[in-house]
Amino acid sequence: MKPQTFRTRITDLFGIDHPIVCGGMMWLADAEYVSAVARAGCIGFITPRSFPTPEDFREQLRKAHDLSDGRPFGVNLYISARPESNQLLQTFLDISIEEGVKFVETAGFSPKEFIPKIKDAGITVMHKCTTLRHALSAQKAGVDAIAILGAEAGGHPGMDMIGTMVQGAIVPQELSVPVVLAGGMGTGRQLVACLSLGAEGMLIATRMVVAEEIWAHENYKKRLAELGPDGTKIIMSIFGDNSRVIDNPSTEAVLALEAEGSTDYEAYRPHVQGTLQKEAYEDGDWTKGTMSIGQSVAFAGDIRPAGQIIDGIVEEATTVRDRLNGF
Repeated sequence: MKPQTFRTRITDLFGIDHPIVCGGMMWLADAEYVSAVARAGCIGFITPRSFPTPEDFREQLRKAHDLSDGRPFGVNLYISARPESNQLLQTFLDISIEEGVKFVETAGFSPKEFIPKIKDAGITVMHKCTTLRHALSAQKAGVDAIAILGAEAGGHPGMDMIGTMVQGAIVPQELSVPVVLAGGMGTGRQLVACLSLGAEGMLIATRMVVAEEIWAHENYKKRLAELGPDGTKIIMSIFGDNSRVIDNPSTEAVLALEAEGSTDYEAYRPHVQGTLQKEAYEDGDWTKGTMSIGQSVAFAGDIRPAGQIIDGIVEEATTVRDRLNGF
């Protein structure tokens, strides 16, 4: 692990060495991965929906405690627009509290409903959102930090599609809580840019999918290493739910349906269902399913341990900082 070079409000808030947050990734963010991130001096978030049962999730938390060498890790809670889905979130939160989790990343809809329980348990919460309006609302609800996503982000970058550089020049100045920038992030150069814009760090996800500790098939990781920034597409706009995903035959089929103006979700289901994405991670067949991938796939590079990826980012950021000091 590289020694601390940048101390910010985010490193202090999470008790980490580097201002790098590794966001939750559906199916992929398990104990092995977040523990590796923790040992590298950053923080990652386990995704409870990735496991078959709540008790399997509990076992992942216990495993992470064992593997992280006492360093912090967290849990990702995706808040749905469907109340029935959020009932399970209450179970995940209860388990997290029982197992001594101290950090939570919320995403999706407003975390307001869950904030009292989270805060009563002494848990620090960062909310991930896509607009200043939602960030201000989350701050008012009592979150401790904000991750603001730019249009380059994989998964759900929102409908406004505001670029990360613009988000970074606006959002941190309007909030009192610390902000990390997300969307297209993956290099030390960008970390320094985030800090120069007034953010306290950056959030990465796609960049880490090629980490050795990520259980996805090697063939899938190799495909990511081949892609450039044009290797993603935005789908599901017709439903008001932009999703940035890998460019493959499934994605092209979805785009064809959208071009026809189809609003029958059942026509899309064979291409977008989550089980297809999991199968692609399992067998390495990247041609099926709509896997969330951001434009930072351009930085994927070789398959390496998570610690080496993070060390490389920190080393590059330190070099860039020193270069700027020379101007």
